[in-house]
Amino acid sequence: MPTYQAHYQAHTNIALIKYWGKRHSDLILPVTPSLSLTLEAFYTQTQVEFKPDDRQDSFILNGQVQDPKATAKVSQFVDHFRRQAQVPYRVQVTSQNYVPTAAGLASSASAYAALACACNAALDLNLSRRDLSIIARQGSGSSTRSLYGGFVEWVAGQGDQSETSYGQPFADADWDLAMVVIIVNQAAKKFSSRWAMDHTMQTSPFYPQWAKQVDQDLAHIKPAILDHDLQTIGEIAEHNAMSMHALALSANPSLCYFQGESLTAMDQVRRLRQAGFLAYYTMDAGPNVKVLCPYSQAEAIRQRLSQVFPLDQLIISRPGPGPFSLEVNPA
Repeated sequence: MPTYQAHYQAHTNIALIKYWGKRHSDLILPVTPSLSLTLEAFYTQTQVEFKPDDRQDSFILNGQVQDPKATAKVSQFVDHFRRQAQVPYRVQVTSQNYVPTAAGLASSASAYAALACACNAALDLNLSRRDLSIIARQGSGSSTRSLYGGFVEWVAGQGDQSETSYGQPFADADWDLAMVVIIVNQAAKKFSSRWAMDHTMQTSPFYPQWAKQVDQDLAHIKPAILDHDLQTIGEIAEHNAMSMHALALSANPSLCYFQGESLTAMDQVRRLRQAGFLAYYTMDAGPNVKVLCPYSQAEAIRQRLSQVFPLDQLIISRPGPGPFSLEVNPA
């Protein structure tokens, strides 16, 4: 009898051109394309085992058995693979997050990318990375970009056609490049990205301009990436991130992910530039700040930032790889 088990590691990604808004909520089809950088330092390891004799699915995260609501969400996602494989067995999902959960550090991206790859391998489906990105997207939108390493584009697609929206590699990132992540707060954010996007779309008077902004930013950042022009990449990414947060602030009622330490971090990055460093900030839906910079300057930047933030809250990450398999752990 087949063992129906697999173990995978996938890495988070940080969007340089942001995803903020869905045109189809159930299928998680985005209003705009987006572009990200996969990070080496933050990742999820997930093992799945389909068990013929079990009567219900189970989900263990960071050593803790999860409640029925969280388990049901995972079960619904795994159903995509069970249907394709025509395997009705219950599944045990054991996942370890090496990234704070729901803190704006893209833990869901690595989580669903790892789960998708593990299910694909365990059930011997042999789906392509593109097909996996389409399925992973329906668990967490940004996970479609964690199916690859380096710079990754999430193609928006057309209408309500799920198969037209997927992740695809854009460029390698094996040059002098890094992010210094400033962990302002590891706690889960007050409101989910999914709800906040919908709220912003419905209430911000400026949302109709967002798609135009993204198209413009993508058109300019792509050649800069191919040219390894970090200054232009950083300037575009920083402005795009602040444009996204401006949308959230303009919602009614307003949504604010900034904390006092977030503003301090952004000010410190501007001071770094004045001191001659190539350093640019970006923020997702959470208070933590990521600093795009050359890897050759990353440690010096970390030391400068340590004058304001504890060293253990400053993590250097090089660009990361796409998902890969791990040895299956004994039950």
